[in-house]
Amino acid sequence: MTATTGPLVIDSIADLEAAVGVELGPGPWLRVDQDRIDTFARATDDHQWIHVDQERAAAGPYGATIAHGYLTLSLVSGLAADLYTFTLGSARLNYGLDRVRFPTPVPVGSRLRLRCTIAALEEREASVLVPIDFVVELEDADRPACVVRKMSLVLLGG
Repeated sequence: MTATTGPLVIDSIADLEAAVGVELGPGPWLRVDQDRIDTFARATDDHQWIHVDQERAAAGPYGATIAHGYLTLSLVSGLAADLYTFTLGSARLNYGLDRVRFPTPVPVGSRLRLRCTIAALEEREASVLVPIDFVVELEDADRPACVVRKMSLVLLGG
C-alpha cells in the first residue's frame, strides 16, 4: 500500500487488509453547476422542475435548483479516484449499494468533496468483496449530501 501525494494505491490483499478502517480524504472540492444538473437530467430523463427550472426553483423551498440525489450519488466513483485506486486484480466491478441516504439537498453552485473508509473485505474463491463507506460532504453544511456503502468486487486472476 502506497500513498505519497495522491490516491492510496492498493496492489495486494495485504494492502487491502491494512487499509480496513482507515479514513481516506477528504478529496478536492467539486462544484455542481447547472450545466452538470441539466446534463444529468437529459441523460436520465428526470426533468423535475426542482432540478431544471431555475425560475420556478428560485421561488421553491431551496431558493434555487438542486442536484438530483442520484447525480450526487453518481459522483462518488469519480471523486473516489482522488482517494484510492486498486491495482490489485484484473477488474473491479460495482457489486451494489447499501444504505444510501441523501440527508441534505445540494443547491446549484455548491461544492462537494468525498471521504471514505474501507469497511471490510470478504475473500472469495476468485474475487474479493470490499464494502466501502462514503460520505459526500457539502461545503458549509451541518450534514452530508450523501452517505452510502458501496460494494466493490475485485476480480482476481486473468
